[in-house]
Amino acid sequence: MTTLLVLIVVVLLAVALWQLTKIFDLTQVGVKVNVSQVADDNDNKINGYLMFGFLCFIYLTTIFCVVNYGKFPLIGGSASAHGPQIDNLMAITMGLIFVVQTITQALLHYFAFKYRGRQGQQALYFADSNKLEFIWSIIPAIVLAVLILYGLYAWTNIMFVSEKDDKNAIVIELYAQQFKWTARYSGKDDVLGKANVRYIEGVNSLGVDLSDPNAQDDFIATELHIPKGTRIIFKLRSQDVLHSMYMPHFRAQMNCVPGMVTNFSFIPTVTTAEMRDTPDMIEKVANINSIRAQKSIDLVAKGEVPLDPYIFDYLLLCNKICGASHYNMQMKIVVDTPQEFKAWLKENAPKTIIQAVKTAAAEAKTTDEKATSSKDSMSAKSNDTTQVAKAEMK
Repeated sequence: MTTLLVLIVVVLLAVALWQLTKIFDLTQVGVKVNVSQVADDNDNKINGYLMFGFLCFIYLTTIFCVVNYGKFPLIGGSASAHGPQIDNLMAITMGLIFVVQTITQALLHYFAFKYRGRQGQQALYFADSNKLEFIWSIIPAIVLAVLILYGLYAWTNIMFVSEKDDKNAIVIELYAQQFKWTARYSGKDDVLGKANVRYIEGVNSLGVDLSDPNAQDDFIATELHIPKGTRIIFKLRSQDVLHSMYMPHFRAQMNCVPGMVTNFSFIPTVTTAEMRDTPDMIEKVANINSIRAQKSIDLVAKGEVPLDPYIFDYLLLCNKICGASHYNMQMKIVVDTPQEFKAWLKENAPKTIIQAVKTAAAEAKTTDEKATSSKDSMSAKSNDTTQVAKAEMK
């Protein structure tokens, strides 16, 4: 019904505008009007003022967006050691874009008004100006060179890290598939076992090579736990299509490509509990919960289940459109203190992939034995019934 009303209003507005144009045409009867389709001085003057009006519109829209939506970017809320570098690079880039956009738009619209067409006025033509060419080529070149060098420096510091550089680094495999993430930990030996999609079978959904000695203590988790202050080296694999590991609060993103292993590394610096207690996050959570509470009132009035209160958690997301349920491909990340992480490891390390495979095999064997026993029992009963029937016939 609402859509129909909106359509009716739009149609009525269109009719009203059409009638207004007709009224305006009637008011021009007897007035000398330029119908030559060639712009005169008055037309050019009007266009010049319109350009100034559009410039004001651009500036007002920019100010409105900065005031109302400037709080949404994650700049300043990084939770990794390299995060401030990424934030600084983003802030510098956005600042330069903002300054250049403000100046160039003002000049563009000012020139459109100042040098508008006038009767008898001719534009000055010159083929080239080496001085101008040099100025508008060298300035962007220098700015871009500085930005690119800074970006390469940050990228090198983030990416070129090996396990040998940090003996305390933890290696974790993130396995992507439509539409979920699975984390594989290396266990006590701190070495991940080999894996290949050809080994995928049953509960061995990651294709771990069960014959590899380093794989004997590997275990998987559906919730990613990492300790604060320790370098984490991620090994990324994809089972099916192109995915992308995206951890926005850690300023981390890397593609997961089928058929190859990609890497990313960072040091988490803020635990989940600490991030929840920051003033910005407290304000954000309170705002979200106020919206949820208002929506819950409407849901309860309709007899539906109210929304649960929002609690902040770090998330691992997929940043590639990988299919119909792409939006739902996420994993909870928990940044623990070193002591909490050790306790979590102690609790989950015994749940190895090898043990899960053995348990599944034992359950399958028990099921087969029960099925065979039941079949034998039914066969024996059938034989007994046949013998009784034969005896009665005699």
